Amino acid sequence: MPAESDNTSGLLGRRLRAAREAAFVGREEELAVFNTALHGGGVLYVHGPGGIGKTALLRRFAREAAAAGRPVSMVDGHVPVIRETDAVLLVDDFERVQGLEGWLRERYLPRVPLGALVVIAGRNPPDLRWRADPGWAGALEVLPLRDLRPGDARALLDSTGVPAESREPLLAFAGGHPLALLLGAAVAVKDGGRWTPDQDVVATLLDQLVGEPPSAAHRHALEICAHAHTTTEDLLRAVLPQDAGPLFRWLRRLPFVRPGRLGLFPHDVVRQALEADLRWRDPQGYTAMHDRVHAHLADRVRTVRDAEVPGAVAALLYPHRGPSSPADGRFREEPLREEDIGTLLRVAADAEGAAGRAAFWAERQPEAFRLYRRTETGEPVAFTAWLRLSELDEEELAADPVVAMAWAHARATTPLRAGEHLAVSRTWALPPYRGDSPVMDLIRCRAIGDCLRSERMAWSYIQDAERYGMRAISDDADTLFAHDWRAVPARAWLEGMNRQPDGGPGVAPLAVLSQAEFAAAVRQALRQLPRKDALADSPLTRTRLLAERAGQNPATALGELLRQAIDDLREDPRSAKLHRALSVTFLRGTPTQELAAERLGLPLTTYRRHLSAGIERVRAGLWHGELYGT
Repeated sequence: MPAESDNTSGLLGRRLRAAREAAFVGREEELAVFNTALHGGGVLYVHGPGGIGKTALLRRFAREAAAAGRPVSMVDGHVPVIRETDAVLLVDDFERVQGLEGWLRERYLPRVPLGALVVIAGRNPPDLRWRADPGWAGALEVLPLRDLRPGDARALLDSTGVPAESREPLLAFAGGHPLALLLGAAVAVKDGGRWTPDQDVVATLLDQLVGEPPSAAHRHALEICAHAHTTTEDLLRAVLPQDAGPLFRWLRRLPFVRPGRLGLFPHDVVRQALEADLRWRDPQGYTAMHDRVHAHLADRVRTVRDAEVPGAVAALLYPHRGPSSPADGRFREEPLREEDIGTLLRVAADAEGAAGRAAFWAERQPEAFRLYRRTETGEPVAFTAWLRLSELDEEELAADPVVAMAWAHARATTPLRAGEHLAVSRTWALPPYRGDSPVMDLIRCRAIGDCLRSERMAWSYIQDAERYGMRAISDDADTLFAHDWRAVPARAWLEGMNRQPDGGPGVAPLAVLSQAEFAAAVRQALRQLPRKDALADSPLTRTRLLAERAGQNPATALGELLRQAIDDLREDPRSAKLHRALSVTFLRGTPTQELAAERLGLPLTTYRRHLSAGIERVRAGLWHGELYGT
């Protein structure tokens, strides 16, 4: 095609060119590189996903070259012969002829006259062999084209006349992606009111940015990649067991998918469009995919190495739009060392006005502390302590009012049972890093991970957890968010987060019975065993024991559990007499103890001794299951 200036010389062409120039914003760095190259020639390689503004940038390059008196040719997907030393060749849509990249590098470009300038623009980055070639390593200038900066994105919307009330929702959806901004702006200007992405905008974006995937499996892989924080082959294997490896390799080659430390992630606009499309097109399919992703990520939180916990929690919470990037590498977490205690005390003094509480816990539980540094500089910016407390200690209560508040709350609601503990999260951060910040997101993810991985924890008390459905308690100076993990265990809490991500967990809490209350409930349930309707009112139906038998009728499940507990005694010859006493009394429905003793051929006092011992064995086994799980 001839130079753009020759193709837009008519009245309509001039209007089109003027409108395009008015809408061009930003790209100062790329223009500076191009203008420098205009004076010496060479090869520039511009790459970026569809709709990112490559064609608009090449048009601006053409204008700059023409203004400098250089002959310009702008072509799509092919290359003409260059003979003039001052020629400027702009090649758009290079992905159409990506197979010619080797020929271009080895045969065509080396023959270009010295002083000529060639700009190649396409969706894919240049082959690594450009950098591996010592000749090209210093001769090729690569310009990855990213989203517009926030100020430039706003300037683009200003140029289109978007109503004020539509700008923020449009920017939240499109970010700095030029095509998404312009498509959304066209709808906002036409319809007025507060903008939301309609299906025409979503469909156009998907056509332009993604195209038609090769198969249904490829589309599913894309949808998973859009939904998850980052995508690994392991995640694909959990959700799409077939062909996870080939699908992952296909994803990583897509121009709008980038590799990160923890896996692959798509461009934000592609993510938004794929998510909106699947929610609208196949709500049931979206829910099924979400549930499979959630199950895999929840399991991963419980099984990863300790150092990987914050990243695993961030990935789990991301589909619910929790912390977006606590594992982006800007901050790192490490255990507290003795040489860090002085810094801890200075940070704590700045945060609380005195360092006494931090000093007390650093001496008493040094293993509970973690330090957070800026990765780039190594500067310490925050400290946390995950205090594991199993017994009331007057010295601890006097040393730390926050811990005293937690103990007072636990004792006044549902106290700890034998072998249980509570945990209190304490945080001290420098002023610029308090509140909503990436390092506080990292700290919150660590606290949630510690909650989900703890064994025998009754209560947790952490800071700033309102978004996770935890209950606020406070005194005059401090606020903590409390959660009883016996009433809503980790699995149920995760299920609540999964089903009601915006309103916190929506699951019914379990009954947290003391040992005496539990024993009384077991004795009553044994007496009611022949009557299923009576078992429905037992407090045992609302305990952890029955929660682990999800999907069954609670009364039926309780009856089966009690019968199994009685039958288990038969396996031990030493307990056979206890089994017989329980069986005759509760399984056969003998109306009186005298008749039960007669049927067993035992004196009444012996029968009662066997019955009491059998009930105690059943109670002890069930109590162990209540505390430790079955």
